Amino acid sequence: MTRYFRIWLHSTLDEAQTSFASRLGVILFTLAKFLRFGFFIIFILLIFTKTQSLAGYSLWEIIFFYATFNLVDVLPQMFLRSTYRFRNAVVSGNFDFFMVQPISPLFRALFGGSDILDIPMLFLSIGFIFYSGMHIPILSVWTAIIYFLLLCNALLIATAFHIFVLSIGVATTEVDNTIMLYRDLTQMGRVPITIYSEGVSFLITFVIPIGIMMTFPVQALLGALSLQFTLLAFTIGITFFSLSLLAWRKGIRHYSSASS
Repeated sequence: MTRYFRIWLHSTLDEAQTSFASRLGVILFTLAKFLRFGFFIIFILLIFTKTQSLAGYSLWEIIFFYATFNLVDVLPQMFLRSTYRFRNAVVSGNFDFFMVQPISPLFRALFGGSDILDIPMLFLSIGFIFYSGMHIPILSVWTAIIYFLLLCNALLIATAFHIFVLSIGVATTEVDNTIMLYRDLTQMGRVPITIYSEGVSFLITFVIPIGIMMTFPVQALLGALSLQFTLLAFTIGITFFSLSLLAWRKGIRHYSSASS
């Protein structure tokens, strides 16, 4: 475990040096993320100038949903950033070196350098979670614990999505469009999935588990998620992650070296 941590830290520091080679780029990148976050908060505020609730939720509850979405969204982006560079590793043949090194190639593909430029958004999301949480009724310590556990489950599902993308990349070298499709789908979780029609809500909850990732944790915190759906969320998370590992193993078995 210590060796894997050192590898991750070394790769992350290398990526940080590359990122900070252009300080203007870093500033513009961070500013753009803050602006996107702020514009959606303004959008929510504008909606609540016309109504007292949205899908039965108050202003601060909707902001809490959005802050939770950002936390679940930014953590995988930050730690699993090398997924976005995986196609180049396969096409260039660098993945061949991953395969022969005495560490897990999946670890290298997932954690081959985190993006520290997402740290400001991480702190912003956590700050809004705590600030908006002060304005909503938290039922008990137990619901807060379930909220935290469902957040961990959401990150497990997000990791599974990235492993599926890597599995497709090993077989087809197609990563960019697949990962962006995942990013587009997750944007539907910026608001509670209950605002969508029943068919769409079912699709993005039980077929593509975006709702389980983004909406279920907050619903549990607010006492609006039953025990059956809570257990179902964990079951789907574990199953989805297990299937992603099976897909990865199958992809590796069918991998054709760039040098072959």
